[in-house]
Amino acid sequence: MSSRHLTVRALVTGVLLGILLTPCNIYSGLKIGWSFNVSIIALLIASGFWALLARFGLARTLGVGEGNIAQTTTSSSANIISGGLVAPIPALAMLSGSNLPPVQLVAWVFAVSFLGIWVAWYLRASLILRSGLAFPTGRATAETLMEIFNQGREAALKLRLLLATTFVAGTVKWLDGGWFSLPRPSLGFTLPAGGALSGYAGISAKNLTFTLDPSLMLAGFGAIIGFRAGVSLLIGALISWGVLGPLGLHMGFVTPGEFDPDASWFPTMVEWLLWPGVALMVASALTRFLLDGIASRRRGAGADATREGDGCRAARLIGLAVASALVVIAQTAIFDIGLGIAVLAVPIAFLLAMVASRVVGETGIPPIGAIGKVSQLGTGMIAPGEMTANLIGANVAGGAAGQSADLLNDFKAGHAIGAPPQLQVVAQFFGILTGSLVGSLVYLRLVPDPAGMLITEEWPAPAVATWKVVAETLSHGLGSIPSSALWAVAIAGAVGVAASVLEHRRGAAWLPSMPALGLAMVIPASLSITMFFGSLIASAVQRWNPNLAQRFSIAAASGLIAGESLAGVGRALLGVIG
Repeated sequence: MSSRHLTVRALVTGVLLGILLTPCNIYSGLKIGWSFNVSIIALLIASGFWALLARFGLARTLGVGEGNIAQTTTSSSANIISGGLVAPIPALAMLSGSNLPPVQLVAWVFAVSFLGIWVAWYLRASLILRSGLAFPTGRATAETLMEIFNQGREAALKLRLLLATTFVAGTVKWLDGGWFSLPRPSLGFTLPAGGALSGYAGISAKNLTFTLDPSLMLAGFGAIIGFRAGVSLLIGALISWGVLGPLGLHMGFVTPGEFDPDASWFPTMVEWLLWPGVALMVASALTRFLLDGIASRRRGAGADATREGDGCRAARLIGLAVASALVVIAQTAIFDIGLGIAVLAVPIAFLLAMVASRVVGETGIPPIGAIGKVSQLGTGMIAPGEMTANLIGANVAGGAAGQSADLLNDFKAGHAIGAPPQLQVVAQFFGILTGSLVGSLVYLRLVPDPAGMLITEEWPAPAVATWKVVAETLSHGLGSIPSSALWAVAIAGAVGVAASVLEHRRGAAWLPSMPALGLAMVIPASLSITMFFGSLIASAVQRWNPNLAQRFSIAAASGLIAGESLAGVGRALLGVIG
């Protein structure tokens, strides 16, 4: 493989693709509250473009290291929505009546995302080198990288399989919701509606989100995360949406949705279920992080793992300090937030970024919405009634966590090909600089009047609605949080700590994954079910033919992820152009 990594053409390619793809995530985030990881898409476009020029003798083909830099730059740019552009910033604009001026908006989004870069680099040694977490998107990107640039019959077979599954998943996604909609069948059961729902005819499976989602991307995630994480997601879905949810509906502490057996009650039910789900993720991730750190120091392996990564410990610490100071200054200068609250937002962001990154490492799905709610609660305790501080403090935590989790996928791909992480950090810097400029200007162009345009049929902005509601609720004080939610937090937190201690002492084979279990409580059950089936199919292939599974499973799953992501970004881009 080529040893070239950080070249001008790789950076320029990544920046140009960032300019092209960042608007897609802004558009889809405001429309459906969902974004797309563009790493594999950027890699395919970049390598294809330079291969075309090489065919005509106009340039060399892109090297594997250069492909990684181009992809890292692009994904850092497109993930700029973690900086708050589709959630806390529009929510604050709706409450205040106007958007931030362009210069202030660009500066704020850059500062938050810049912190995420250094948090990710700091966590790299723990989550990638020592823990060896899957990071499904990063692993899929690495697989794509190696299959594009490897030579030989085996590599050619894998690349053809990857392209074939990319085409299938992309076609299915493009057609779904366009010319026709794929069926999303309910699991078919109905629960009696007594107690607080005595006026309802019953609770359908669709009300509880128990449907089959035909997403091939989710199935690909399931194949990569493995059977243990897939089963954990299924168990979490059954406990939360099959037991806790119906129990809460019956007793009245969980809110139902509209009286319609075909309607999903996810938006209202998750407002309570996110409390135990987030508590489980936070408690288990932080406990495991602490236990792994203690064990590493006892073995004397901490310094070895750091040197194995990059030998830039001083640079990481200095960068983290500078980024933290920048975020504090931005909070006080732009939003007039008190210095104490601004400073406290940084360690909260670091802790929650650890949680989000571990969840992404195990499942591939960033729980940024749930992480933001934890930060909003923390700010609500420190500064009750201050909605600006509530939203912006949570923006720091959610932004750093989101950008960190995404960039760790890039580090995972880079580690697989031996890319120096410090060069990836340079690419990430140019990526967030591009994304801050392009994303902020696109957001201001799309939504010049947030108060009048958002949370409407044209711009549903579900994430904006959630952040706004929580900020308004906490403005009335912590007494607005129901006691049932506090009990759920205490119990789930205790379970998370105990399970992590047991896993650390006896191994993970017989215990569910706590981050995956908690994640299942804050996403629809349909997503968990689809990922479980993906992991089940991959496990069955592994048992049937271990050699075949080892050779081709990751390539096939990576294609499913790439195809659906590519089609989703394509639709979003057409929406922006239209």
